[in-house]
Amino acid sequence: MARTKNQAQRRDDLITATLQTVGETGLRSVSLADVARRAGLTRGAILYYYDDLDALLLETHRAGVERFCDARDAVIAELPDPRSQLAAAIREGLPSGPDDALMRLLYEFDVLAGTSSAHDEMVEHMFTRQLEIYRRVLRAGIDSGDFSPVIDIEQFALNLVALEDAYGLHIVAGNSLLDVTAAESAMRAAATGLGAPPA
Repeated sequence: MARTKNQAQRRDDLITATLQTVGETGLRSVSLADVARRAGLTRGAILYYYDDLDALLLETHRAGVERFCDARDAVIAELPDPRSQLAAAIREGLPSGPDDALMRLLYEFDVLAGTSSAHDEMVEHMFTRQLEIYRRVLRAGIDSGDFSPVIDIEQFALNLVALEDAYGLHIVAGNSLLDVTAAESAMRAAATGLGAPPA
C-alpha cells in the first residue's frame, strides 16, 4: 500500500513539475530533460512512470483541468446565494494575470485539439465543466428569484463560457489593452444585461 501511495505522490510531483516547466518554457519547447531537472530526477526515472513525453503531457492536461475546475467549484460551494456564486464563477474562471501558469498551460493544450483524440476529450471535458458551473448557478438564481434571464439558460451559459475563454486567452497572451479587472467587469455587465446580475 505504501508503495502505491508513494507512486501516486511521485506522479503528482511530476505533473506539478511539468506544469511549472511548461509555464516557463511553453508547450512547444518542453522536454523530458526539462521536467526531470525541475523534478530533481533523471530522464530515465520519469520513463519509469510514463511511457514518453506525450503520455506525461496528457496526464498533466487531465490534472490541470481537474485542478482548475475543482478549485473553482470549491470556491463557489462556500457561497450562500446565486448572485455571489455567479460573481465568483466569473472571477475564478479568468486567469489571475499573464503569469498564471496553469491557465497558460490549459490554453496551450487547446492547440493540441484536433491532433490527439485524448487531448480532444480533455478540451471537451473542461468545456462541459465550464458550462455546468454556469448552468447550475443560473438555475439556482432563477429558483431563488434573483435572476430573470432574457435568453435560454443554455445559450446564456454558452455565452459566458465564450467570454471567459476569449478574455482569458487575451490575458495570458499579455494583451496590454485588456487586464483581469476589465475582463471581469465586462463579463459582469454582460450577465447583468442578460438578466442575471452578479453580487
